[in-house]
Amino acid sequence: MARQRTADVIVVGGGLHGCSAALNLSMLGLSVNVLEKDHIGRHASGVNAGGVRRLGRDLAEVPLAQASSKYWQDISAFVDDDCGYTESRYLKVARSEEELVGAHCRVSQLRRHGFTHEEVIDRESLRELLPASAPECIGALHVAGDGYAHPFRTTQAFRRRAMKLGARFHEQIPVVSVKRQAGLWQAETPRGTFSAPVIVNAAGAWGGHLAAQLGDPVPLEAHAPMLVITAPLPPFVAAVIGALGGALSLKQFANGTVLIGGGVRGRAFPDRNQTTLEMSGIAEFLGTACGVFPLLKKARIVRAWAGIEGYTPDNLPLIGRGTADGVVHAFGFSAHGFQLAPAVGHIVAELVTGAEPSLPIGPFCITRF
Repeated sequence: MARQRTADVIVVGGGLHGCSAALNLSMLGLSVNVLEKDHIGRHASGVNAGGVRRLGRDLAEVPLAQASSKYWQDISAFVDDDCGYTESRYLKVARSEEELVGAHCRVSQLRRHGFTHEEVIDRESLRELLPASAPECIGALHVAGDGYAHPFRTTQAFRRRAMKLGARFHEQIPVVSVKRQAGLWQAETPRGTFSAPVIVNAAGAWGGHLAAQLGDPVPLEAHAPMLVITAPLPPFVAAVIGALGGALSLKQFANGTVLIGGGVRGRAFPDRNQTTLEMSGIAEFLGTACGVFPLLKKARIVRAWAGIEGYTPDNLPLIGRGTADGVVHAFGFSAHGFQLAPAVGHIVAELVTGAEPSLPIGPFCITRF
């Protein structure tokens, strides 16, 4: 047992980013202990919308999203599971001329930085892709090749692959405190002390508390992004849909059910592992969904839920080395980190081993606040 509590790296947090970090580190032959206070994929990683998108990313995130997209296109080769990944297309629908002008400006900005994956499509092209859309829909931002995956299945697939390579996962073991002693990080838990020269903070909504103990306090807030799912409907959309002028994330599954969200938040109580739904917020994204697809006005909602996620003030993640020796951070993904996980895990492994990151992560540094 003593040997099991000592490793090359401690990863705190068993969400998708923690599992991806463990996998990438294990691929390099490093020994890893993953400490999860609940169950693997218990929070945001297991209950999000599963969007695999490059569309609409902050410019700073685009290189990460592009790199991750290559993993998703053959995710089975990476984790021995297709993760329920469905490749289709992603559209953010415009319902006004002003929104369409903004879409053209967005594409022009991306082109100036060398990115060509987004395009603006007109009313006629939109109608061909979305015949059920409302007449008010006059165009869209569009990316071919984006899609979605099953979030809980994906997290478990990354975990299984990491375990095959030797990573050890310890569930229901919260980290009570951390300290640096004799060149090692000591993570105190109710089941004893885990030691390693490097500690990776992938603790999601709880990452701010751990970061403060590691000498890197940040203004992280916990929120609860909400989702609903409908009873089955006849097929009407094969793409993932957002809206330029409102909160929306929508997709229809093969069984006819429709998953609807849009980043609207309920209330999160991370100390109690609880969330509460805000009906006004749900009404907001349902109203946007019905504005894009009028047929949804007759849909029946069968379930609604929310996960717990950590948000930074600028909605960009925290990725990089900490100010203390042997600290790496990867948290604060602000409800849009799912697609990024394969590339972020690779970057974490580079940071742990002292390599120069292969992708630009300057905008995500822990000290920017």
